[in-house]
Amino acid sequence: MTSGKNLDDSKPVAPVDLEPGKLPKWKIVGPGLVVAATGVGAADMVATLVAGSRYGYALLWAVILGVILKIVLVEGAGRYTLATGKTIFEGWRSLGKWTTWYFGPYIMLWGFVYGATAMSSAALPLAALFPALPLPVWAVVMGLAGLTMVWFGRYAIFEKITAALVGIMFITVVGLAVIAVPNFPAMLRGLVPIIPEGGVLYTLALAGGVGGTITLAAYGYWLREKGWSTPRWMKVMRIDNRMAYVMTGIFVVAMLIVGAEVVGAAGITLSAGDKGLLDLSTVLNEKYGVVVGTGFLVGFWAASFSSIIGVWNGVSLMFADFWGNMRGKKSGHRDTLVGGKYFKFYLLWLTFPPMILFLLGSPIGLILAYGVLGSLFMPFLAITLLGLLNGKRIPKEWRNRWFTNIALSICALLFIILGVQQLITAVNPLFG
Repeated sequence: MTSGKNLDDSKPVAPVDLEPGKLPKWKIVGPGLVVAATGVGAADMVATLVAGSRYGYALLWAVILGVILKIVLVEGAGRYTLATGKTIFEGWRSLGKWTTWYFGPYIMLWGFVYGATAMSSAALPLAALFPALPLPVWAVVMGLAGLTMVWFGRYAIFEKITAALVGIMFITVVGLAVIAVPNFPAMLRGLVPIIPEGGVLYTLALAGGVGGTITLAAYGYWLREKGWSTPRWMKVMRIDNRMAYVMTGIFVVAMLIVGAEVVGAAGITLSAGDKGLLDLSTVLNEKYGVVVGTGFLVGFWAASFSSIIGVWNGVSLMFADFWGNMRGKKSGHRDTLVGGKYFKFYLLWLTFPPMILFLLGSPIGLILAYGVLGSLFMPFLAITLLGLLNGKRIPKEWRNRWFTNIALSICALLFIILGVQQLITAVNPLFG
């Protein structure tokens, strides 16, 4: 479950390598695959489908740029953890109290709203496949399933389940892209960076939004759970991260193909949010048959449920570390680890209070606060990584090089622009 244990609650648990003395080896399934799979949810799939249906392959270059930016961000989070032995929250605290004042309210509010969103997203395809049970019941079932798997499962089991879900996602969506017969000459033209008329927001969304959530910052915690906890794992971590996001890139390109060749060709407008994927399954049933349409719904469920268990595990670890530090317990104290009381508290917080939202709908004040805080997280991550990966907070050999600083600066700028756009969207209801 963890990289080390200590029977004395007053002492932190020192991270250790699981295979001391052996040359670290990379395996195809690792924390990188977990963080990549968790970050790509149903909303990302819909955004990519809509971009493909509106602009064809013109924004393919933005997808590739987005993959590169995510690799830079997640590598930075992993490098800080391996080089210093500290968690990302410990790093944030070293930058000043302002980071804690932002992160504390954010993680509580985010978990409350996201819990309801994630459960509903995973329930949608199941309600379509098995309509005997209503959507709210399926949502509760998904939340309880995620809670049970993470509460009782060790990291190794959690990783294997995630890998299986990624396999289902990959086979169904990439298989669908192959069936749709992509236009390869148009794809080649899409590698030339241009922004089509009216496509600025979609360009930004594909470059910065797909797969970009709080779980990017959870990477260091999953490295610890895996046992990759010292600088000798740096090369392994980098390979793990790159391969995971290359797979994510292939998945997103496949969704772009489906948007261009299926949604665009059908001339339909997808519903907003996750329900747009149900619209697509209807089109697939008509065009390719029930088997393909049903298979896509299974892939839709796999993408959504992988996000549930990823968030339930990774963000609970982040909260446990945060609250442990607030209580004067150092990172690595058993209360802050998987199975600890702070970890279990946040698991329950993600699962049960959000079920209230199934009855209340979307309270405007809560959604507004969620939108405001959420729009700030990715800029917060990019800017704080710039602070953590330069100067005395990290050993000299692992500090940023000039090109990494440029890449992170581009990330920060992109996410600030995206954040402002999301902020405007969030506060629009106040002005009618």
